[in-house]
Amino acid sequence: MNPGQNKERLMKVLLGPLVSEKTARIADSDQYGFRVVTDADKREIGRAVELMFEVEVAGVQVVNVKGKEKRVGKRLGRRQDWRKAYVRLKPGHNIDFGVGA
Repeated sequence: MNPGQNKERLMKVLLGPLVSEKTARIADSDQYGFRVVTDADKREIGRAVELMFEVEVAGVQVVNVKGKEKRVGKRLGRRQDWRKAYVRLKPGHNIDFGVGA
């Protein structure tokens, strides 16, 4: 794989930040949550965060989330499975998403 393709892949790994009470609480300890593609591994996620936000990653934890079953009228459906990653940064680094004032 050439370096250009690798960089393109890393740009597509992160789908967006997780915004919840838990991620707001852990952000104080230099951890951030992201929604990621289902086939990304820890190493790829760490490199993607380093590339996108110009920080150094200390560790990555990944969680597979099963889609919930939902009913629409008489039909029973299922939401899509997805994956989230909690990324811990090295001391002195932080990510500013530009939320708020």
